[in-house]
Amino acid sequence: MTAPGTRADAPAEDTDDLDVEEALALVREAHRETRDDGNGTDDGTRQGPAGSPQAPGDRPGERHRATPWPRAREIAARAARSGKRRAPVTVPLADALGLVLAAPLDALTDLPSFDTSAMDGWAVAGPGPWQVREKGVLAGHAQPEQLTDGEAVRIATGARIPDDTTAVLRTEHGRIDTQGRLHTTREMLHGQDIRPRGQECRSGDQLLPVGTLATPAVLGLAAAAGYDTVTVVPRPRAEVLVLGDELLTEGLPHDGLIRDALGPMLPPWLRALGADVIAVRRVGDDAKALRKAVTGSDADLIVTTGGTAAGPVDHVHPTLERIGAELLVDGVKVRPGHPMLLARIQDHQHLVGLPGNPLAAVSGLLTLAEPLLRTLAAHPAPEPYTLPLREAVQGHPHDTRLIPVVLRGDHALPLHYNGPAMLRGIAAADALAVVPPGGARQGEETELLDLPWATAGIGVCFT
Repeated sequence: MTAPGTRADAPAEDTDDLDVEEALALVREAHRETRDDGNGTDDGTRQGPAGSPQAPGDRPGERHRATPWPRAREIAARAARSGKRRAPVTVPLADALGLVLAAPLDALTDLPSFDTSAMDGWAVAGPGPWQVREKGVLAGHAQPEQLTDGEAVRIATGARIPDDTTAVLRTEHGRIDTQGRLHTTREMLHGQDIRPRGQECRSGDQLLPVGTLATPAVLGLAAAAGYDTVTVVPRPRAEVLVLGDELLTEGLPHDGLIRDALGPMLPPWLRALGADVIAVRRVGDDAKALRKAVTGSDADLIVTTGGTAAGPVDHVHPTLERIGAELLVDGVKVRPGHPMLLARIQDHQHLVGLPGNPLAAVSGLLTLAEPLLRTLAAHPAPEPYTLPLREAVQGHPHDTRLIPVVLRGDHALPLHYNGPAMLRGIAAADALAVVPPGGARQGEETELLDLPWATAGIGVCFT
């Protein structure tokens, strides 16, 4: 399996030793080189580093400054580990679903805590036939009266076993004769269908280690082991700032105004990635309002939409500079979405700047926000996997492309409507294919990024 964004016959970039400080150094160096770059050519392209031509529409030095896609994801994951450690919290079992255990789950009792019947039937003592008592034993009742040899008593699944019981005879394996005596219809073993005390665990046994994801089964085990609450890594808090004067929140587009697609899309997507979205605010094309919104937020992650380029109302970069934020990623070699950014505002707070085009914003969300949130929540990175493409996909000359696909058997089928401003493709998709620079041939194995709802994953089912 190859690293995302690289070809099988090309060496993958080594990101293992890259830390946040190295990332900052790369960004600073890139800015210096950007200021020195900008030579034009006669064929409509601009000169990049060492005289290499740039594609039309690239800013001078943009490809030189932009971070390779795999490295950008690694920087985002590491950035979340660089700040102040987030204190664990204790929550009721009902609120723990999808969170990660911050303390081991040790059994508070034996399981089961007493000998119980594993089946409906009769508790019997000694060899048969047996005389059956009139009153049976039900689950949830106190210790029943002791049996003597030759006695049997009706018993329900989960009920306490009477002392001196030899075995439990299942209902379907016994018969009562005309004199009221119980006979077995097949061979019976000593201890049959009895769950002995401590069969699953003893009090103090470690059931699950730190780092375990609280699935429904984990919560059931915790309850059975005597827990009312568990200690977990808190859900990271996110705030969404939707930027732009041109956005409508209802009705049809008109007079140069367009509907806001990101306001309805990003909060549930962030929740699916494990975040607690504490606010969604709309901010016009106003630098002071943006600065106030950013500096006034106490979220772990601030997500902005639009304003990451260099236009007259693109205020994200100037705002970050004014408040002294550190740019960890300033542009990514990925299409769509290359103007995305990641900044560290404080030790415990980061900002992900998404492009304004909807599919480009999705690209930024999965490139930068997903690994950062995953690390904050202590979730393990998903195992990468590949599938062959059913059709060839044209690539960008220099950048990774993220293409919506549907999964059909053991192949991935690329979808149309995959332009930066389009959501029609991603709305029908199961995953995004990571297409390396230069494209991918039909049948070529290509890494896939699952969409949380398509995999029925923790984020969708548990939030």
